[in-house]
Amino acid sequence: MSDRFPNFPKLPKIILLLVASGLCSLVASRVVAQTSIPEATAAARVEQQQKQARQVRPDNYDLGRYPVTDKNEKHWRFLLWTTAVTQPKETYVGEAVTRILALTTRSSLSPAQGRTVQMAMQVGTQLYLSDPSFYGAIGQQFQQTLDRSPDQEWVAMALSALTRAAPSTTDSASKAAVTPTLAQIQTWRDRAKSRFPNWQKNTHLRTTLQDVTNLSSPAAVPPLADLLKWTIAPNQVQMYVICQSDRWVVCRAVLKNRRGEFVRQTADPASELWSVPLLLRSVHGLSWNFTRGQTPQGIYRIESTVPQPDREFFRAFGQFPLVQLFVPFEAGAREFLPGKKGTFRGSIAAYQALLPASWRNYQPLQQSYWAGRAGRGLFRIHGTGEGLDFFAGKDRNPDSYLWNPTIGCLSALETYDESGQLKQSDMQQILNRLVSAGGQKFSGYLIVVDLPSSTAAPIDLATLESAIQSARP
Repeated sequence: MSDRFPNFPKLPKIILLLVASGLCSLVASRVVAQTSIPEATAAARVEQQQKQARQVRPDNYDLGRYPVTDKNEKHWRFLLWTTAVTQPKETYVGEAVTRILALTTRSSLSPAQGRTVQMAMQVGTQLYLSDPSFYGAIGQQFQQTLDRSPDQEWVAMALSALTRAAPSTTDSASKAAVTPTLAQIQTWRDRAKSRFPNWQKNTHLRTTLQDVTNLSSPAAVPPLADLLKWTIAPNQVQMYVICQSDRWVVCRAVLKNRRGEFVRQTADPASELWSVPLLLRSVHGLSWNFTRGQTPQGIYRIESTVPQPDREFFRAFGQFPLVQLFVPFEAGAREFLPGKKGTFRGSIAAYQALLPASWRNYQPLQQSYWAGRAGRGLFRIHGTGEGLDFFAGKDRNPDSYLWNPTIGCLSALETYDESGQLKQSDMQQILNRLVSAGGQKFSGYLIVVDLPSSTAAPIDLATLESAIQSARP
């Protein structure tokens, strides 16, 4: 849900206002699931998929019929979201997106045209990264954007997509054609810097160039034990979400209560850590520093919940309240810094002071700070109300197939049977544990961190337990 809602045109205005203003609903001491939901039945899910699929036809992508004008903004907004959901492998889709992306080189666009192009950049990145060979024309247009666009954010998005392209097949010729060399990456990086000498003043370009540099020389990850034993603020909950850089792999969340103790499955302090899996993958595959991109690493403020925002139509976020998160510079936070009211608007040094000494200069954990500076917000932990087959392309990692991607939020497992009856909800668990650990109006902090791994599996509890034990005085 980060930054905006994927199905926002359907949402009642009053609900949008409530969510955007940060008004919270209190979670009951035990969150009770609705027994069944008509929209979650097998028949309703099939109908929902069919509605999306019916939109993917050549005439809808015809730019002669639907040029990128103010009048056609709604058409392209809906169609591009449909493209993101269905991820069709059709030549006419790639051609239409490439032609829209050609508008990035224009010096003047209306606000409505700009919004259409922005969404095409997001979906174009998704298509290109899904298959750089098939969507090679999009990659070529990204190079034109890099060379000629006056918009620094679009240049940064193009640079990010080009440098992260990977082959979709094991064919050696295909691999050579789409995998950028270090020399190419350096040429692209230098081109962006030469075109915009003041690149450090633009958050999107600055952070993208830093990420490009880190591709060849990643920083060593500090000791996990130091992070797990650290407390940002006393008497508040603290959640850790441990991920891999490959966000197709499910992350693992663990929780500290207000006494600084890790929550366990039972009251026995020797019992296993309580944990839930979460997916932090953007449907678009965009980098963390762009709207609708991956969930950034770093610190988030937790401040209770907001209501489930879609009760008139299909429940895109599941049926439970959403845990409300804030990043620095995002309006609405009651108290981001401990003991200081209001929005965090401080320096990077003030943000670093919230971390243990060994982690303060580790740049990846500063991502939420820079994401906030770039204007991102509305991060939430929420359920996955859409059907398991709603988003195409999920079979890349079968182990995470049950979770749906988001546009920046943290996705908790929520599944239903054919009659719309809830089968499993980790969101329900999360809410109950947060209330138990932090009270009805729970508040605290969440830290997202990626750890290196040689396996496509979530970090195991034994590794976390070992780090926790080694951190004991």
